[in-house]
Amino acid sequence: MTEDQEDAHGGAGAGDLVVERIRILYSVGDGSYSASMPSPLGPLLKAIPEKEKSCRQPNLVRDSRGEANIHADYHSHPWADSRMSRPDRTEARQRYSIRLQFDTKCRVMKLVPHIGEARPGEVYERRGKSWALIGIVKPEHKAVGLMTSVEE
Repeated sequence: MTEDQEDAHGGAGAGDLVVERIRILYSVGDGSYSASMPSPLGPLLKAIPEKEKSCRQPNLVRDSRGEANIHADYHSHPWADSRMSRPDRTEARQRYSIRLQFDTKCRVMKLVPHIGEARPGEVYERRGKSWALIGIVKPEHKAVGLMTSVEE
């Protein structure tokens, strides 16, 4: 299934073969933000939420306008019900100040890991036009990505 077919299909159906995509959000100092091309294609997966996602973050961004200042990575998962998992929240997988993830049910999640800081990481879910804090990753749990739920 190509990206155009995914868009036309509204997401992959059970049993379809799909590819996860990661892009980088960056700026070059001119006040605008850009998204990189997708990371190199990973293996084809069945269109069901995978326990272990296989996407790979790009290592660098090249832009002819200047040096790229990377702000976030974002992951599009071509299946429904893809929540930000414990492995997604682990310290070893955090390179940037924000990690965004979304799926075909339009669930959007955000992790602000506070890399290298002795303060909790924050996990949000998009609800309407705002972000709802749904959990924190305590400093002592960042290495393993353990999230503590937050009451609303």
